[in-house]
Amino acid sequence: MAAATGGALLGPDVEVDGAAIDSRRVRPGELFVPLVAGRDGHDYIDAARDGGAAATLSQRRSVRQPAVVVPDTRAALHDLAGHGRSLLGDRVVGVTGSVGKTTVKDLLVGALGTRFATAATAGNENNELGVPRTLLGAPDGTEALVVEMGACAVGDIALLVALARPTVGVVTSVGLAHTQSFGTLAEVARAKGELAEGLDPSGTAVLNGDDPLVATMAGRTEASVLLFGLGSGAAVTASGITLDAGLRASFRLHSPWGGADVRLAVSGHHQVSNALAAAAAALVAGVEPDGVAEGLGRARLSPGRMALVRTPGGAQVIDDAYNANPLSLASALRSLAALAARRRVAVLGTMAELGEVAEREHRAAAALAADLGIRVVAVDEPRYGVEVVGGVDGALAALGALGEGDAVLVKGSRVAGLERLVARLAAAAPP
Repeated sequence: MAAATGGALLGPDVEVDGAAIDSRRVRPGELFVPLVAGRDGHDYIDAARDGGAAATLSQRRSVRQPAVVVPDTRAALHDLAGHGRSLLGDRVVGVTGSVGKTTVKDLLVGALGTRFATAATAGNENNELGVPRTLLGAPDGTEALVVEMGACAVGDIALLVALARPTVGVVTSVGLAHTQSFGTLAEVARAKGELAEGLDPSGTAVLNGDDPLVATMAGRTEASVLLFGLGSGAAVTASGITLDAGLRASFRLHSPWGGADVRLAVSGHHQVSNALAAAAAALVAGVEPDGVAEGLGRARLSPGRMALVRTPGGAQVIDDAYNANPLSLASALRSLAALAARRRVAVLGTMAELGEVAEREHRAAAALAADLGIRVVAVDEPRYGVEVVGGVDGALAALGALGEGDAVLVKGSRVAGLERLVARLAAAAPP
């Protein structure tokens, strides 16, 4: 570590396993990396060590040992990430996009896992601090690593690509997400395209052929290009798509490597596109089509993403509460409309960080819901232009008694905290 960071080792030499930046979440054996931001992480070194951290980086020479002293702990974390990447092989897959990147990550873990020892980004650790921790936390023996990459500004993805050096880069979509910071859709596309742009010529860019803003990224990379999608130009595609009563898709996978029958365990027609993205990357990495199909079929999504659950009274609830933007909300509403039900209600929280288009996009979502015959209950968000209720209790009161024949979508940005509503519905708590 001292050699990789150019730092000075103080105290005895020890082994570390992974890295932590929050003293409250340190796992035994990890390296604690105190960051200097709004608060100075150096003030929490003792707490981290008491919690099990084996060593620490430090900008202070007077520090509990063992430690590696460096001029800048954030820069040193990135240096260590580069060292961690050098210990991995040539199956590192970067995944980005306005919608679907976490789902593609989850599906890809399933597909790659049928042949390779596979690790991946935990939770939403997809930024300049999370990606280094993903690289450093990959278990010994990891043969394939899936790295989710998020962005709030142009240049963010380029930094993550430089750290992770992916051999395969997947771009799922470009849409109105984080436009408060990006400004325009063109800037979103510019940022997401940094993944394709940063690939080595020996790598492969896996691009959504159904999204024109993504497909044109083929002109921004020297790597090989593989298109996925349902359009005629896609090399990895699907036919014979059907949905069961739980909105789980079955289809025939077609690719340059051959075909296979796929049955997904996740809900929503839009998951076909996500599955094709994951399939394409796994095929490039060396998984056979039958292995891809097996892995896609057993993959499970991260919490709060299109999970279909039933209340004790028999109502169906689509739990998509983890996050929301216009693209993902439109897909979720169409999934709700596809459920067999006599009454459909969408309980929606705010779509955050949309900037000046926020009013328009909230109204557009409400209009789509109306066209689909879905009642909207807005939680603390008047810009949908429909009935507004206060918090989880207000939503429960607006829903009333739920039972067989009722279907409810719960969706909103993280700040809305609507996962609490899903928990109450699942427990059938009274309003």
